[in-house]
Amino acid sequence: MKLRVMTVAVLVALLASFAFAPARPAAAQVSIPITGNGPLGTFVGAFDIQRFAVQGGQLVAIGTLTGELTNTVTGVVTEITRQIALPVGVTQATCDILDLTLGPLDLDLLGLVIHLDQVHLTIDAEQGPGNLLGNLLCAVAGLLDGTPNVSGLARLLNQILRILG
Repeated sequence: MKLRVMTVAVLVALLASFAFAPARPAAAQVSIPITGNGPLGTFVGAFDIQRFAVQGGQLVAIGTLTGELTNTVTGVVTEITRQIALPVGVTQATCDILDLTLGPLDLDLLGLVIHLDQVHLTIDAEQGPGNLLGNLLCAVAGLLDGTPNVSGLARLLNQILRILG
């Protein structure tokens, strides 16, 4: 009899602890506003990132795209909600090719005296559409950077999302 009473008391205590336990915080979501204009309409919405993954060797952010698509010709507004995966990449508009500093130079050529102060030469390549030489030089300059570990980066970003939640 005492064992049954004890068992019932423990069960009641456990149920009470679950009923009054603080709510677990929801998972963190990072929301990125997205807007766009096209010849037929505009889009205003947000992309809520739920997790990161590697697809086809590329880092992607997986989440929900929500917003309103407005047809500028008819004025019709369409609500959009879709699960999508967007590629994540870091690009820079320019990359350093050469940074050279020459100290002062004094020359005396049979009575002709030449004095050159310090010279600082910087050459940067600019990437982008139509910048063939800039794109090529940036690609060559990045050859020795090593292959990025996108799987490790995805794990790290997912850990950050969990910490935020």
